[in-house]
Amino acid sequence: MTQSLIAELLRLHDESVSRERVRTNLVDWASGVMAFSGLMPAAHHRFLLQHLDRVASGDIRRLMVLMPPGSAKSTYSSVIFPIWWFMRHPRSSIIAVSHTAALAEQFSRSIHTLIEQHHHIIGFSLKSNDRSSGHWRTDAGGEYFAAGVRGAITGRRADLAIIDDPIKSMAEADSARHRQQVWDWYTSELTTRLKPGARIVLVMTRWHEQDLGGQLAARAPDAWRILRLPALAEANDQLERPIGAPLWPEWENQEALLQKRDLVGSRVWAALFQQSPLPPEGRLFKVSSLDVITAPLAATRTVRAWDLAATAQTGGQDPDWTVGLRLGVTETGRYVIEDIVRLRGNAHTVEDAITATARSDGHAVVISLPIDPGQAGKAQIARLSSLLQGYRISSTREQGSKAARAAPVAAQIEAGNVAALKAPWLAEFIDELGAFPHGHKDDQVDALSRAFLTLLDLPGASRRVFIPFNVR
Repeated sequence: MTQSLIAELLRLHDESVSRERVRTNLVDWASGVMAFSGLMPAAHHRFLLQHLDRVASGDIRRLMVLMPPGSAKSTYSSVIFPIWWFMRHPRSSIIAVSHTAALAEQFSRSIHTLIEQHHHIIGFSLKSNDRSSGHWRTDAGGEYFAAGVRGAITGRRADLAIIDDPIKSMAEADSARHRQQVWDWYTSELTTRLKPGARIVLVMTRWHEQDLGGQLAARAPDAWRILRLPALAEANDQLERPIGAPLWPEWENQEALLQKRDLVGSRVWAALFQQSPLPPEGRLFKVSSLDVITAPLAATRTVRAWDLAATAQTGGQDPDWTVGLRLGVTETGRYVIEDIVRLRGNAHTVEDAITATARSDGHAVVISLPIDPGQAGKAQIARLSSLLQGYRISSTREQGSKAARAAPVAAQIEAGNVAALKAPWLAEFIDELGAFPHGHKDDQVDALSRAFLTLLDLPGASRRVFIPFNVR
């Protein structure tokens, strides 16, 4: 037998062994895929893969995967696992859902690439005339459909549903209406699309106590196998890590994670990184970390931000306040709450207060004004701009929920990077800060959030603040 023929027979034998291994062992399949990028599954990836294998075999019907941003949970759950599922269940169907159709289709395109690279090993290919990122079939009889949360899946049926990142941002998580819409979509649309015996894999980073994962765990805890793997290990860790050990030390060590914890604040850290959202009441602002000073600090940039109301107090009414909060930032990047003006009155009273305060502050202070939706809001800003000619004005619409807007400055307060000047207004301000977001009033918090975000957008501003992100 010639050497070339022996080599060819050995190659065919190796391919046969490889093909058999990846079809019967999910970790081998994942390791082979990741080897092309020079990576190998870490301990938490192998733990995840073992549970996904049990989903495919039917031992687990409902799997919830809770891991921090950047832990590669989606790579293994939403890209590598679906191909292996089709190896085990070639004539089945998958519905894959993410917070937007664009993200779901991004995962789908990654699957396309892997199928094209490894079709000779996995035993199937994409049908040549059916390769869209939103809906495609394999030549072995498998079907895959990608959609956004609350997107149309009517008429589809699935043996496996993968829900990956159902929440896009903190603003969505803080919206009770949005959380209810996601829950209604899950219960009335997704679950009704499942075939008998179908499996569900929910992959997410926690955002809120009542997000989809939180509601499912609270309502049907026995129905779900929950993998909760925090960035830093806690007691009774599922991976049996010692307390404080990082989830993926090869990628991000303990020191880096502790620095991130100090930067993002307790609320973001507990939810996104430790998978244990804190109750929102009185927890967003750590008022004990607000530094109270008796003498002003030299600010390089200063903003007076207004939260506007125009209802005078009459009788037993308790209308909102108009608040103008002046916030400065020093050369070293420290923020100082220098002054708060707070009043109740009609539109003319508010206008007079804004113009009088502007004269007192001087032209160096930027005036930040919110634009209410509709023509009335535009007209109000036009009038105020006319009254404030010669001053620097920043006028924008509010974006996101109140809590989402307040989160960046809350993180800075917790980090000890914000001071407040001792003044008669300080006690009521601290009371409102400590009660937010469920206190009786939030006008001063809104003004603080606007002032901080405006300072970040001024020329020369240093964006040292963490903005919550969404990383796979």
